[in-house]
Amino acid sequence: MQSSLFGHAPVHNPERYSLQNEHMLKVQLGNGHPDHCLARVGSMVAYQGAIDFDGNLRSGAEQQAAAATGEQLQLMRAQGTGTMWLANMSQSIHVLDLDFEGLSVDGQYVLALDSSLSWNVVAIESAQSVAGAGSYNLDISGNGKIALMTSGKPLILRVTHGAEVFADADAVIAWSTRLQISMQAQTNSARIYRRRRGTGEGWNMAFMGEGYVVVQPSELLPPVEFIQPGGYLANRGLGQDGGVRGNTWGQ
Repeated sequence: MQSSLFGHAPVHNPERYSLQNEHMLKVQLGNGHPDHCLARVGSMVAYQGAIDFDGNLRSGAEQQAAAATGEQLQLMRAQGTGTMWLANMSQSIHVLDLDFEGLSVDGQYVLALDSSLSWNVVAIESAQSVAGAGSYNLDISGNGKIALMTSGKPLILRVTHGAEVFADADAVIAWSTRLQISMQAQTNSARIYRRRRGTGEGWNMAFMGEGYVVVQPSELLPPVEFIQPGGYLANRGLGQDGGVRGNTWGQ
């Protein structure tokens, strides 16, 4: 059998986390690497070897925080010896090495991480719930690797003293925890949920201090566009014209 498909065989890379391609993460367990890791629920697309998958038990504090804020990591535990491949809706994947640094991230953009890392839910300084940033985020810290997802290739901006960075709250997915942030609604309208007077823009996040900001080339889709016939979900077998037995969410 001959085909250009054979050009997409597993990549040979000794690293624990490596990119099979832009949209798929290869994770090695055992054989000189830790024999377990945490991954987004349902993200495993293939594996080789003796690997067991199980739900990741959350502590009482984590369950309470998730119930109170809605912010959580939906994770499964993979353990054994072998190789697994992870992906989620063809999103772009990026591996970060946290060397006792802090990263604030929206939990929905986490694909996998080492169990040596710890996290807790923190409130974002805002009296309003902002679509992209939400009202809460996850502060992840420790020594280990984490794989993040973005819709498209991201922009990484460095923040320094005297050189603040401003970004659309719907496009920001992560930033260094040592940064100071504030929310800005640049509008004269009393109705702050309206987009800024014909510009199509909403809330801005202002970052100050020393660190980095990760911005993806995509904003959250409005709910109507998201579920309408022919929309984002429908093109992925869900939505109003793609759900199972008429269920909008395909469940």
